[in-house]
Amino acid sequence: MKLTILGSGTSTGVPQLRCGCEVCRSTDPRDNRLRCSALLETEGKNILIDCGPDFREQILRYHRDGELDALLLTHQHYDHVGGVDDLRPYCYDKDGPRDFPVYCTREVADALRRSIPYSFAKKRYPGVPTYDIHIITPFEPFRAAGVEVMPVPAMHSVAYNLQVMGFRFGPLAYMTDVKTIAPEAVEALRGVKVLVINALRIEEHLSHMSLSQALEVIRRVNPKRAYLTHISHHLGLHREVEPTLPEGVHLAYDGLQITI
Repeated sequence: MKLTILGSGTSTGVPQLRCGCEVCRSTDPRDNRLRCSALLETEGKNILIDCGPDFREQILRYHRDGELDALLLTHQHYDHVGGVDDLRPYCYDKDGPRDFPVYCTREVADALRRSIPYSFAKKRYPGVPTYDIHIITPFEPFRAAGVEVMPVPAMHSVAYNLQVMGFRFGPLAYMTDVKTIAPEAVEALRGVKVLVINALRIEEHLSHMSLSQALEVIRRVNPKRAYLTHISHHLGLHREVEPTLPEGVHLAYDGLQITI
């Protein structure tokens, strides 16, 4: 099982436009972060987690000649779904056109239908990407391309009642854009060897966990290894932050490959 971090940045990416801070000016490639996404390779299948506006660039960098078998979506924000139209080359196989499999909650599916209505129209323009939408429910396991997945819910924003979905693949779990996580969700993550989870910055934030909050969740889940993603320039330089983290906890970066 291998997870490639296609993007480890927050919604603005790093460097952020119109910013001249030391992180945004850094020449360390680990400080250059595309929008948050990952690719799981397991059981001979390739499963994409989120498909943001940097998707095309990410695939050209890290999976240029590979196939994709399914897409899992954590939630409907643009930085996680803005590249879905770019899946159109994967809407064909050797037998011709196909509907690309997408697994998401009903709320996310409704948002997709609003944002790319041409893919769901009764009379579709030739060549538009088409999708086979599968509705998922918290804590109800499903199979994506034959791979078993446990959807683990969390809250992105309590104030706006916005849920996000994390995914557990046996010994590995991927959670992003989490602000709060319920005890039953923490329990569903226990036993993983690797946890990937968001840590936006040092300071408190309305809808994302800070570094200290992410470290507290990691302590409660107690994986062997943990990687922090969905990082903003406010977290600091990779070379300075990484040594301060607890044993077994690391900053993710674009192109990182995590093998179990």
